[in-house]
Amino acid sequence: MKRHLCILMILFLFSTIHGIADSKGTRIPYPGGKCFIYRYTLKDKQGSTYRLTHPTRWLSQKAVERRKRQGLALDTTDLPVSPKYIKQFESRQAQVIGTSRWLNTVLVRSADTTLLNRLSTLPCVEKAKCVWTAPDSIERGPVKTLYHEHFTHLDSTANEYYGAAKEQIESLRGQRLHDIDLRGQGMTIAVLDGGFQNVDRIPCFHNANIAGWHDFVFPNSPSIFHETDHGTKVLSTMAMNSQQVLVGTAPEARYWLLRCEDQQSEQEVEEDYWTMAAEFADSLGADIVNSSLGYNEFDHHHHDHKLQELDGRTAFISRAASMLAQKGIILVNSAGNSGMGPWKKINFPADAVDILSVGAMTHEQKNASFSSVGPTQDGRVKPDLLAQGSPAAVISGRGIVTRDMGTSFSTPIVAGLVACLWQGLRDATALDIIRLVRESCNNYAQPDNIYGYGVPNFWRAYMVGKRMRNEK
Repeated sequence: MKRHLCILMILFLFSTIHGIADSKGTRIPYPGGKCFIYRYTLKDKQGSTYRLTHPTRWLSQKAVERRKRQGLALDTTDLPVSPKYIKQFESRQAQVIGTSRWLNTVLVRSADTTLLNRLSTLPCVEKAKCVWTAPDSIERGPVKTLYHEHFTHLDSTANEYYGAAKEQIESLRGQRLHDIDLRGQGMTIAVLDGGFQNVDRIPCFHNANIAGWHDFVFPNSPSIFHETDHGTKVLSTMAMNSQQVLVGTAPEARYWLLRCEDQQSEQEVEEDYWTMAAEFADSLGADIVNSSLGYNEFDHHHHDHKLQELDGRTAFISRAASMLAQKGIILVNSAGNSGMGPWKKINFPADAVDILSVGAMTHEQKNASFSSVGPTQDGRVKPDLLAQGSPAAVISGRGIVTRDMGTSFSTPIVAGLVACLWQGLRDATALDIIRLVRESCNNYAQPDNIYGYGVPNFWRAYMVGKRMRNEK
């Protein structure tokens, strides 16, 4: 995950603080010593006991109904990886730590490179690639459990319903959807991130509708709520419902919190974790995936992406992301914060096909200088749109209102309003909603590589969608 820019702020400690923080982090040898993770791409799914005629064996009823509602048939990419092939790995003492049904891959972890190389000769294997190498040492960071039980008078905005979130919602005309009770009811949003520090403790999250959580990073964290607060901030822009302090864009939606970003290293396996999380979101019936993650450069630069790969079809993560709309899911992904660096372009999977990639804008609706630019290598407009992210109002892992910078935060602001829009146009497909959002933008007639299609107007998108539905 490309590190988002931060604003230095003075934290006023007026309210009660709970918990004890550990001592300062120090580097320690990687637990367990040197080991590796290989990705094996399989040739087919032969020998599988799964059948497309009985999808509820691995998909929830909600996921099946989402497909039916949009007229989307299941295909072989939906079938789980063949259990017969998984047994071939496990029978050779290989530790299988994950699979991708969409891309038909198996992840194996071992310290024995001879074993890992020998597995690549299995008849079912098409190709093999090392996607993770244990670092020599990692940072042992403190478990930050300090949090504020109450907001201070400095956090609240008297007589302003949305509190600190007023501008970021009203700039997209989101309040008009809320006014007619489109607040995300009945919609499920999967939040893919690196951690959700103190979400289980901070009182202002207690009224958020959190359906569950899951960790896809190996080894799993003892608690996703003791990891980075990046996901906490992201979630707050959508799920928060503290009037006159901060109200999110979809305060009544259902949320799944999915950890797929490894904070200890930056390696290609995180694209596998992301894909596993996206497939999990599909299986539980999520309508929207919010991903404030992006990749282009890895540790040691062994597998750095190249600009010519920005076509939505080359990078592993982008191939998976380009499949989401085919499954009836809308992916809202951050464009990236590389605009001022040597890369400059959008990150992966912001290049994916049929998704909404979100850049960041300022209060004046100018593009933020750090916001990554397009187009894709095959000439598609990117980013798709802009929302406020320079800065955005969020709740931190300490439970206070703060302002933070990055496309990481403009993205969920949009994702929440996509949920509200789709709630009001429930018979629309994922592709219908994506098109309506793009066409509502103020730069749609003349899109460019910085603003994309511009700033969306979600009320306009709703009215156009409603009129089109009535004309059918």
